Amino acid sequence: MMKSRRQFLLQTIPAALGLGAALQASAQANRVDENAPGSAALGYKHDATKVDTKKFPAYAAGKNCANCMLYQGKPTDPWANCAALGGKQVAAKGWCMAWAKKA
Repeated sequence: MMKSRRQFLLQTIPAALGLGAALQASAQANRVDENAPGSAALGYKHDATKVDTKKFPAYAAGKNCANCMLYQGKPTDPWANCAALGGKQVAAKGWCMAWAKKA
């Protein structure tokens, strides 16, 4: 027996929404923890304006993960993997001392 379009949508939309939530939770689980030993050693902050400039004088306004060559996403992506932090996701607005200007 064929399902009506309405029946099909009522069954598939909730399943798709559940998958979307699971994918989002998985992506958030892959985000780097600022307090993890590796990221703390590099001075990583999700918000570059919160970097301790006395401890990390290499930081300058305008430097952020989105314009770093190690950022493995598009500059417009809010989060992307970072080669310096084990492939974990970093915030585009973040910074760490591994920052290197994107060519």
